[in-house]
Amino acid sequence: MDLLHDFWDNFKHNLFKPLLLFFYMGFSVPLLRVPFEFPHIIYQGLTIYLLIAIGWHGGEELADLNVHDLAQAGGFMAIGFAMNFLIGCIAYFGLRKATKLRNIDAATVAGYYGSDSAGTFVTCVGVLTANNIAYAAYMPVMLAVMEIPGCLVALYLVSRLRRKGMDALGHMPDEVGYDPKARAAEGAADGHGAQTKHEHKAGTAALLHEVFLNPGLFLLFGGILIGYVSELQRKPEPVAVIVFEKDGSAKNAITVNERASLDGKHDEAKDDGEHKPLVEHEGHDDDSMAFVAPLQKRKDIATHVRLKSSKKGAYEQLDMIFVDLFQGLLCLFLLEMGMTACKRLRDLKSGGVPFVMFGIIAPNVFATLGMIVAHCYSWSIGEPLEQGTYVLFAVLCGAASYIAVPAVQRMAIPEASPTLPLAASLGLTFSYNVTIGIPMYIMISKIIISNFPIG
Repeated sequence: MDLLHDFWDNFKHNLFKPLLLFFYMGFSVPLLRVPFEFPHIIYQGLTIYLLIAIGWHGGEELADLNVHDLAQAGGFMAIGFAMNFLIGCIAYFGLRKATKLRNIDAATVAGYYGSDSAGTFVTCVGVLTANNIAYAAYMPVMLAVMEIPGCLVALYLVSRLRRKGMDALGHMPDEVGYDPKARAAEGAADGHGAQTKHEHKAGTAALLHEVFLNPGLFLLFGGILIGYVSELQRKPEPVAVIVFEKDGSAKNAITVNERASLDGKHDEAKDDGEHKPLVEHEGHDDDSMAFVAPLQKRKDIATHVRLKSSKKGAYEQLDMIFVDLFQGLLCLFLLEMGMTACKRLRDLKSGGVPFVMFGIIAPNVFATLGMIVAHCYSWSIGEPLEQGTYVLFAVLCGAASYIAVPAVQRMAIPEASPTLPLAASLGLTFSYNVTIGIPMYIMISKIIISNFPIG
């Protein structure tokens, strides 16, 4: 009973967050037939911004990780990749058993669910930030890694169907509408149904480029790299410190890290009015002390401080763009997503009731399975994961793609329905996750952490 009460409180707390209110407003636009269209060019700009911003913040956090944390992140990413590949396979066999979808459509939808959703991820980040729930710094990298398996699952399954005799329209021999005269060739065939070796290699190269270097992954990885480099450049640098004798004469120069001086050591030192003592210098006799000379007497130090201050200000301005503005621009993104999700619901009629149920049940099953796997990994390494890490991993497992896999589908799987997968991923699963799913995953993560503590 207490568990349900906690869930209801959590659900109500998140139900009327500005993020979701913008989603509801967008969802209501098609329902109320409001004559409003969200400019597509602005949607593209928001998508670019959000991917870079997520990467930027993740890169900054990655720069502070030590070798041990990076090793933990690498193991978790490998598990995440395998997890989404397995989810894609489970989704395919589930759709084949529970629905009347064609094999080609079941394979394509499975690819969508074997990938992840950048929109759901950034929404979850916004909810976690608003609730002050911490998560691991490497999760934005996990977003990029776990987007790839779904593409591979879809390509593998469709390749098997083509080898088994699928026609050019996507029908298998045991499906209604099959035309044996229209056999589908793998890749882009010529007018006689044959394909040269050169054409096959060119098509494979283009497909691999589409899978591993699609625009979403490129922007995300680019943001991670830039954020990582900028954080390294922002770290404290060594500064010159003059070591003075107690009689005031300069002895020699050493270097200390500014961060050490900020740790409070200089607070214990005395100021003699002429030279400000910084820290006792080990390795010298008791008659020597390290001092920073007055800035008017040390122009090189004054120049260093000015340059350091200028550089810090530049990075603070970038943080203002990619961190401080994140929540506001995410609201606009969710406004457009609400409109798109509502429109996609119309395409669900051709899928039938079992297909609709799959779009709602699947995220719960896959997200919960993901959190269990994450906890098993935490148990295996003997270190607890932060609650937000569980929730984000659940979202990455329970969401469905609507950017990466559709791009691959357009190039490599033209026989599949272009509307059914998006209807399920956007109209159902995305809508469910951002409204009910995320609060549900937060509650489940609390149950797992509290009842099965690590260490």
